[in-house]
Amino acid sequence: MKNYFDLSGQVAIVTGCSGGLGVQMAKALANQGAKIVVVARRQNLIEQVAQEIAKDFGVDTLPVRCDITDTAAVDAMVDTVMEKFGRIDILINNAGTGAVAPAEDITDDQFENEMNIDLFGTFRVARAVAKKAMIPARYGRVINIASMYGLVGNKIAGSAPYHAAKGGVVNLTRALAAEWGKYGITVNAICPGYFYTDLTRQTLDSDFFQQNARTMIPEERYGNEGELDTAAIFLASPASSYVTGVPVPVDGGYTCM
Repeated sequence: MKNYFDLSGQVAIVTGCSGGLGVQMAKALANQGAKIVVVARRQNLIEQVAQEIAKDFGVDTLPVRCDITDTAAVDAMVDTVMEKFGRIDILINNAGTGAVAPAEDITDDQFENEMNIDLFGTFRVARAVAKKAMIPARYGRVINIASMYGLVGNKIAGSAPYHAAKGGVVNLTRALAAEWGKYGITVNAICPGYFYTDLTRQTLDSDFFQQNARTMIPEERYGNEGELDTAAIFLASPASSYVTGVPVPVDGGYTCM
């Protein structure tokens, strides 16, 4: 019997893996047998996450501190992974940020910071991983975490830089898929809707957001822990080799209306 989603022996880098959705997706890949490289800025947190994943899933893990706005740090991180494992099969570009303010009040620094982390940061890591690992191997699975806000606007919380950056990630995904397809590399984007994490719970549980969810989301609820995992596993699978350049919304139907 064939397990289409077996990732045994593969090496996966997950950025923004100090908490929230990054950790959930890392655990989902570990559950399928992948070795996990835990990447974020806070050393104590990535060491903790790496230990937890190794203990719970019995896979090799490697915590590597990295600021994705620093090109030298990104290159060094990829070199460290190649020295340890000799390969990188999967990249989940999950690190990101979000400035919330009315568009007319957004500062240049806020806009620039958003682009540097969410859009340029995604490119920096993809570029280094492709050049040093995936193109030479003629194989790879790049999964960029965009957002449903990369596909639509919103009236509930002004976040123009976030929309712009995540929209950029969606089209960057198409551009990289077009360029790297000849190397056996697929590049896709996941566009999550509202998901509960430690950072979002208080906002999402407010009466204002709850009412908005009932109006704007066909399933009339937020995403729960684990509901992003299957999209990540599907796109990471060697069997999904003919799926590339697509944004996959996981949003309870938010973007279908």
